[in-house]
Amino acid sequence: MTVDRTNRPLLDPAEHVALARSILSCPASVGLVVDGCPDAVLDDTVGMQDAGGTPTFSCPADSPLAAAGQERRNVLLTLRSGLGEPGSPERDHRLTLAGQLRAHAAEACACCDASRVRVTLEVDLTLLGTETGEASVRVPSDALRSPVHHLNRGYLQRSAEHAGTSHQDELRHAVATATGTPLPDVLGVTLRDLTTTGVHVHWVDVDGGHVARVEFPRAARTPAELGELLRRELHSGLR
Repeated sequence: MTVDRTNRPLLDPAEHVALARSILSCPASVGLVVDGCPDAVLDDTVGMQDAGGTPTFSCPADSPLAAAGQERRNVLLTLRSGLGEPGSPERDHRLTLAGQLRAHAAEACACCDASRVRVTLEVDLTLLGTETGEASVRVPSDALRSPVHHLNRGYLQRSAEHAGTSHQDELRHAVATATGTPLPDVLGVTLRDLTTTGVHVHWVDVDGGHVARVEFPRAARTPAELGELLRRELHSGLR
């Protein structure tokens, strides 16, 4: 790694790819511009996910974005970094992706009778830059899809955040069971510093705040394996 005149570290090519994939997995905000289709926007009915390094949108079958996917429209996708804490230097990074949309077969929604379409972005240009306007670096688009980056920093951070917001009851039950604390006395649980080898568990009960590091018996190699290790070790690793 070298250093520029401003003493800011310059990443090597492999680190560029890792950072780009992490931002794709953990954006603070997402901007979408579809050529010739100003109504194709992200809103409460249309969201973006990182599916193995491919930006993927789930939208109603009759939405402008679904139509843009059928028409193979060109698109520009801009993601602001959500890595680290708000206000940290990591939030200064920006990822820009350009390519063509592609709509896939409509599927019935699992929670209602509506039909939804999966639209993917076939990326042919990836640029990694900053919010302060420094020169962008081109990143090989196909490298984003490498399995090496499936358990990237952004994915790990977002997984921990998701567990705390969407699986609070399960986390409280795990802590109560593992520590022998009555469930009503466990007031809240968060996960932090999730890695492939373990996680810090923070919880608050009637006696105050607590922190414990749960180590996995082996390093997770895939997202599915990480989820299984996390569920199992949260019940046993706190004892």
